[in-house]
Amino acid sequence: MQRLVELLARAMAILGGLILTALVVLTCVSVLGRGLNTLGHSGFLEGLAPGLAAALLGTGVGPVTGDFELVETGVAFAIFSFLPACQYYGAHATVDVFTSFLSPRANRVIIAFWEVVLAAVIVLITWRLFEGMQDKMRYGETSFLLQYPVWWGYAASLFAAVIASLVAIYCAAARWIEIVTGKRLMPAGEGAVH
Repeated sequence: MQRLVELLARAMAILGGLILTALVVLTCVSVLGRGLNTLGHSGFLEGLAPGLAAALLGTGVGPVTGDFELVETGVAFAIFSFLPACQYYGAHATVDVFTSFLSPRANRVIIAFWEVVLAAVIVLITWRLFEGMQDKMRYGETSFLLQYPVWWGYAASLFAAVIASLVAIYCAAARWIEIVTGKRLMPAGEGAVH
């Protein structure tokens, strides 16, 4: 089971990374197009090289239509895609100023407690994301420029959130099993004490 959970977490992180990389490329292309369009309309270029200005404007160079909509949807998906790996490897930010003086067993109990809390929060967010997607589907809301159904973005994020929920539940259960059995089932992570 641990191998499957780790594989799911890694696969989602890779997928999220690919989407994030595509969004970076999209943003760069859009900014470059916007800059070239502005340059083509500038009085400076029109006075210096009117043919080049006309050529720039004639090619339809400009920002990518709907880039903000795509980035908004893609970043939401990427965030939920990175959650499983962050959860599995215990890579969430921790502050151990007060717990560093406690015994390793007490720290393991604290970590297991917060794993349960975080799993509950992720499941709650997943449920609310599902409800939000249902509303977007029911009302047929579309994006402003590209006119794609908004629920598509919710569905993509929901897919990643469901996997994050499954990984979070596994991690919470594994941390408590570690306390009871004394056997390590999870990577140590930043905040874990073994």
